[in-house]
Amino acid sequence: MTPIGFGTLALIVVAAMVGPLLASVPRLRLPVVVGELLAGIVLGKTGFGLLDHTDPTFELLANVGFALVMFVVGTHVPIRDRAQRSAAPAALLRAVVVGAVAACLGVGLAAVFDTGHAALYGVLMASSSAALALPVIDDLKLTGPAVLSVTAQIAVADAACIVLLPLVIDPARAPRAALGAVAIGICAVVLFFVLRWADAKGFRKRLHKYSEKQKFALELRLNLAILFGLAALAIGTHVSIMLAGFALGLVVASIGEPRRLARQLFGITEGFFGPLFFVWLGASLQVRDLGQHPQFIGLGVALGIGAILAHAVGRLLKQPVTLAVLAAAQLGVPVAAATVGTEQHLLLPGEPAALVLGAIVTIAAASVAGVVAARANRATPQPGARSG
Repeated sequence: MTPIGFGTLALIVVAAMVGPLLASVPRLRLPVVVGELLAGIVLGKTGFGLLDHTDPTFELLANVGFALVMFVVGTHVPIRDRAQRSAAPAALLRAVVVGAVAACLGVGLAAVFDTGHAALYGVLMASSSAALALPVIDDLKLTGPAVLSVTAQIAVADAACIVLLPLVIDPARAPRAALGAVAIGICAVVLFFVLRWADAKGFRKRLHKYSEKQKFALELRLNLAILFGLAALAIGTHVSIMLAGFALGLVVASIGEPRRLARQLFGITEGFFGPLFFVWLGASLQVRDLGQHPQFIGLGVALGIGAILAHAVGRLLKQPVTLAVLAAAQLGVPVAAATVGTEQHLLLPGEPAALVLGAIVTIAAASVAGVVAARANRATPQPGARSG
């Protein structure tokens, strides 16, 4: 396999363009990351073997991308939205009911496929993806109380499952992982109060204006320094760096993310480190194991269908089916599980690919559900609109 150099980096960036190309096809409506994963699979050990996911440089860059992706995911959680907070009680109730159903399904799938990962499957099927679903809701211009409520539900489920994942993926190390998660949480709380104090004193605004005037990108530099510091703490306490990135994202979202910082994060994450991470993840997946262990194809499909069924329980609480299916769309948690499981050898051969396959099933279902919900939303008369 080719070691990481400028030629390999150029290959990765060009290959990752498969993501935007597939996403640009209107009928497919595939998230960009699906194409990036496919590119990694083709170039990695499943395909031509041009990329070695065990290369230390490649792995380090991928971890930077992973931390940044989870950072951006955290900033997408609408913590400051008052309307979201008013919808939180009903959203929390649905998330709890979905979690209970997902836990039961997880026990069943672990028994059927004899993997012993019931808790992991339950968390995966209960999860949602704010970074995936919220842009879809915005793009389709979905509005109304039900949409507001499902947005809050997605944020709650996303945050809860990201916190739970390190505890369930390796139960033997759960106590140590819990301590590490608490350490990350304490750092995030302290950081929140420090940033809020700096904001109240006007320091943050002055830094922003000075940085913008001098074109120093100081806010980006400070956030990266904090992100890498939290990531180092996470690694030192044997917690996934996804929690470090997500915690910092929540802090920034709760204080308020400046537009300039948002654009800068978008540039470095979506322009390079994010695609590199997903190509690395695709390269690390041994999809051939699915052929050697075909039962894991069934596991992946079952995880996707199970997630949809668990979220469809929201219909019993008067949630529209289309929005329930949209809430089932997952990406960050399964990707994190596959990444951590691959790096720490916690999953069976073929199981990481099965987790990603399950996520793709939910993405496909959510894409269809989103289009149907948009059509229903347009067909519903808006308040104050005149009938023809």
